[in-house]
Amino acid sequence: MEELKEDILAIADNYLTEYVAPNANEIDGSEEALRVALQGLCDRKLMALRRPMEYGGPGLDEISFRMFQESVARASGSLAFLQTQHQSAVSMISKGENESLKQQLLPRMADERLIGIGFSQLRRPGPPMLAATPDGNDFILNGQVPWVTGHSFFGEFLIGASLPSGEAVFGVVPFSDQEVENSSISFTGPMRLAAMESPRTMTAELKNWRLTSENTAFIRPKDWITNNDMINVTLQAWFALGCARAGLDIVHASYEKRKAPFIFDAWKQLDEELTLCRERILENHTELHERLAARAWAIDLAVRCAHAGVTSSSGAANSIHHNAQRVYREALVYTVSAQTSDIMEATLKRLVARGS
Repeated sequence: MEELKEDILAIADNYLTEYVAPNANEIDGSEEALRVALQGLCDRKLMALRRPMEYGGPGLDEISFRMFQESVARASGSLAFLQTQHQSAVSMISKGENESLKQQLLPRMADERLIGIGFSQLRRPGPPMLAATPDGNDFILNGQVPWVTGHSFFGEFLIGASLPSGEAVFGVVPFSDQEVENSSISFTGPMRLAAMESPRTMTAELKNWRLTSENTAFIRPKDWITNNDMINVTLQAWFALGCARAGLDIVHASYEKRKAPFIFDAWKQLDEELTLCRERILENHTELHERLAARAWAIDLAVRCAHAGVTSSSGAANSIHHNAQRVYREALVYTVSAQTSDIMEATLKRLVARGS
């Protein structure tokens, strides 16, 4: 198993370094370039890394998978943003109770059957944005999914809707406009975003859409997403670490070009801090405040390292086609990705403390 893990990470690192990173700016601005990059992951069977062995594997362990996510974010924010939607769907479906659905989907999810996710609306307070009404063994969905990424890249997505009981039902629905008798699912967008626009993030509207029992993956208890967010506080930090590393790559390239010792000194100090931050996250603290502090540190580092990339690149960084411009915008995305009130508070506290 250890050898398999090393082989997977080596294949991924080679592809990301040789093919993705050199084309990251084009991938950020072109859906077709992103499609090619995504296909490269599919060709190398890298799109279902958490899939259990009984459905085709490889069942990559948690730390190795997070290292992979960091590497993708270092190479291309847009590719990292897109592929993680599907990787999350793989992991969630594999943990579900619908064995028939798992047998149908999981064996093909490394390369053929790509599925996105759309359940951030479950975090919103107040009346449900997307409600599910039981109808026999099926559910009737009405409402909106404000964010769902991967339109035209994924054929379906895993949706989350609120039940009258407060529980949440999850199931697979089409990721394209559909009308069936008096029901429909439609999409508007893609959204104009400061970064990672090429993955095509849309808003979905569902009217009387029937989620059949065959396509229902699982039901989770009330407040599931709140508890899940608390458990997974540091998971998104790996993308921020990858972004920080991308910023430092730019700083180091600037040093190689200018040979100014102060640029190397900045790179060295930030590189050492990045190593310490990664070690802190790997400690996997049990206390929530410690995990929040680690997440905030990773966010802070992503922004500072990206800013260092901008600074060391001088006026050239203001070009929309410059790597520093892209990475700086990606740091914005990782600042707010899967943000909760606790993460917002921890991030702001760290930013304020740095000024004292």
